[in-house]
Amino acid sequence: MYKSILVPVDLAEAELAGPAIAAAESFAAQSDGTIRLVYVRSLVPITYMEFVPADFDAGQQAESEAKLAEIAAKVNLPAERVSAKVLVGSVHGEVLAEADASGADLIVIGSHEPGFLAYVIGSNASTIVRRAKCSVLVVR
Repeated sequence: MYKSILVPVDLAEAELAGPAIAAAESFAAQSDGTIRLVYVRSLVPITYMEFVPADFDAGQQAESEAKLAEIAAKVNLPAERVSAKVLVGSVHGEVLAEADASGADLIVIGSHEPGFLAYVIGSNASTIVRRAKCSVLVVR
């Protein structure tokens, strides 16, 4: 069974993570496994940095960590088996790097019907599925 489960969460569409978290809870409960929730913030382009307050990045990080902690607190597992981490960069790149770094043996991703743009440039979920070194479950 799966002992280390990674669940990417998009805080802008947190409701999409519900089915993925539920599936991860089920796997983790069966195997005494752990769940790690991750959210990946976008980098603020350097050209915009002069237009935002000096503490903008730190504020965004703190706000994201608080929101992700709220979601983690609702996971139906003992607190010591649930962790949350906010990363910065490209979604698929950071999720794959975190999966490798944390030794995840399963990534569970919530998905939705893609828009036209996703068909043209590809979605994060499809890139993660193609490039992950571990098993990936996409939940609708």
